[in-house]
Amino acid sequence: MPFPLLSDPDKAVLTAYGAYGAKTMYGKTVQGVIRSTFVIDAAGKIELAQYGVKATGHVERLLRELDI
Repeated sequence: MPFPLLSDPDKAVLTAYGAYGAKTMYGKTVQGVIRSTFVIDAAGKIELAQYGVKATGHVERLLRELDI
């Protein structure tokens, strides 16, 4: 892959990005990873943050929105 991958065992980055917290799963509220997408520019600025995304069709929708 042409970019570095991140490991976050203590959830510090997840928490800082707002991608860890309460979510609904099978009708119950639980704590966990909130499926999210972040587009970060070359300077490290977050250009786009999307939370609670669904896996099905998300990549295609994102590519269209970003005109890629």
